[in-house]
Amino acid sequence: MSLRLGDKAPNFKAKTSEGEIDFYEYLGDSWGVLFSHPGDYTPVCTTELGKTAALKNEFEKRNVKVIALSVDSVESHHGWINDINETQGVEVNFPIIADEDRKISEAYDMIHPNASVNATVRSLFIIGPDKAVKLIITYPASTGRNFQEILRVIDSLQLTANYSVATPADWKEGEDVVIVPAIKTEDIPAKFPKGFTAVKPYLRLTPQPNK
Repeated sequence: MSLRLGDKAPNFKAKTSEGEIDFYEYLGDSWGVLFSHPGDYTPVCTTELGKTAALKNEFEKRNVKVIALSVDSVESHHGWINDINETQGVEVNFPIIADEDRKISEAYDMIHPNASVNATVRSLFIIGPDKAVKLIITYPASTGRNFQEILRVIDSLQLTANYSVATPADWKEGEDVVIVPAIKTEDIPAKFPKGFTAVKPYLRLTPQPNK
């Protein structure tokens, strides 16, 4: 059974490049990004982990902990991390899970047999402080992820978790947002003192409330 939005993210204990962890303990009260890789020493993954390390400050300021996974061993991870640091000009600063028995991959439905019997696809899960799955993105093994999009959706998820708004197409931090339909127009001024524009009765825009 595959995970769906709103499901509790399965907890697990695992060996990683930074020692043994309990996933829930690792996350604590933070948001989390768990993302899988088809294998160590693969070119696209090398660039992805390098980009993740380079964005350390961006994840930290959003209170997000990142953790990667592949089905290779901890020993393999350590050698690969050296390559990532050398070729991408970074220091990998987050754990990489060694999922050699594929139990975590199976719990998170990261192996799609019609794509590859033994390699994980590029699955990415954003997990809230309540340990519920907030977002799932799955790429084929051949396509590297867009990390600016990952940061953008984290910004949207954190904003919409705290305010009665949604984010429109191509929204970026600082832009106007959509007031959810459940809010009556007459109640908007009290909830959104920055004002609003009614494009249509069902399409009401307001400045980002936490800016």
